[in-house]
Amino acid sequence: MSTKIPSEYAAKLVDPAVYATDELYEIYATLRANTPLAIAEVEGFDPFWVVSKHCDVMTISRDNKLFPYGDRATTLLSKASLKMSMQTEENRTVVSLVQMDQPEHMKYRLLTQSWFMPVNIKKREAQIREIALKGVARLHAMNGNGDFVTNVALKFPLEVIMNILGVPEEDFPFMLRITQEIFGPLDPDTKKAMAKMSPDEITKIQRATTNELVAYFNKITADRKNNPTDDLATVIANAKVDGEPISEAAINGYYMVIATAGHDTTSSTTSVAMWALATQAGLLQRLKSDLSLIPAFIDECIRWATPVKHFMRSAAEDTEVSGQKIKKGDWLMLCYASANRDEDIFENPTEFNIDRSPNKHIAFGFGAHLCLGQHLAKMEIRVLLEEILPRLKSVKLAGEPRMVESFFANGLKNLPIEFEMEA
Repeated sequence: MSTKIPSEYAAKLVDPAVYATDELYEIYATLRANTPLAIAEVEGFDPFWVVSKHCDVMTISRDNKLFPYGDRATTLLSKASLKMSMQTEENRTVVSLVQMDQPEHMKYRLLTQSWFMPVNIKKREAQIREIALKGVARLHAMNGNGDFVTNVALKFPLEVIMNILGVPEEDFPFMLRITQEIFGPLDPDTKKAMAKMSPDEITKIQRATTNELVAYFNKITADRKNNPTDDLATVIANAKVDGEPISEAAINGYYMVIATAGHDTTSSTTSVAMWALATQAGLLQRLKSDLSLIPAFIDECIRWATPVKHFMRSAAEDTEVSGQKIKKGDWLMLCYASANRDEDIFENPTEFNIDRSPNKHIAFGFGAHLCLGQHLAKMEIRVLLEEILPRLKSVKLAGEPRMVESFFANGLKNLPIEFEMEA
């Protein structure tokens, strides 16, 4: 007989506000200890399995045939949102890599994979360093006090990914707004969100935001087909699979993944890096004296942040995972943020520790759907830290940091700091 999660915990797993607090990790710890693989039943949602252990997330992630992405929604949606989604299924304007299974997934992934391999992103390091120096200048301009998220963390990775795509600089603010609305529509501080909205209203807002992005990139696509350049938008706009041009929905899906996930998640990790420097005693001086520790520091920041909190899979057949009988069609929530605090994998997982080796976090996912931009993300953060650390004399928190309220992807909303730069 299937185990069920206590109703009070199940309800909190669909509450965006909980994801902005440490209570989330307390809930995860309780689930890992008592109901590590169990069903959540919440009013307004279809039942779903909550996968909280590292080993179970890995098991499901590596078997894309048994646990596909494409059969059901890839992120947690309410029944009302799912109903609206199904009503427009035939007219979908966006189909992303995340929604694809084999063999289509690999065919489409290969269209741009080489752009994100270490050997190719290395060629862009000088350009990324120039952008990082702009971030350093913005830090200087804060005059020792201000919000690191707004002034630096949001703008740096945005500029990097927009340059790679070929988006003009005057459109960067538009892209930042769209990204925040896509990833944080339930957050009360997001412009198009309200504190109390029905799932129907939220879904309509999300769709309108998506349509804004699609309309923008339709113009980019038309231009790159007629005037190809050396940017990634040209590759996407003119891509072919099996000798045929890819669909407009697939083009839009590519833009959506790269333009939004390509910078929002990196900014979340960058913010955690500064949070760690401001709160972990001796860390700043240790890194300043040995910049070779930066890669290990970044990995711990990624584990700690785990910006994408979950993706959903479904079961293609009846099966069993860790003694639990999963039925064909069942929906499963892979809780990456829980897996990355699993006591069986990480010693003292609630401590920030750059000496973890190896650091077996799965914040980028695992298996065939491993994040396409992981190497670029790590390079961006490394380059920015290489420029900031030698110039940063001291830093501390100047107020209480706040998190975005979202149960899909979230990070620090603001990080008030006081700091001193080297003379």
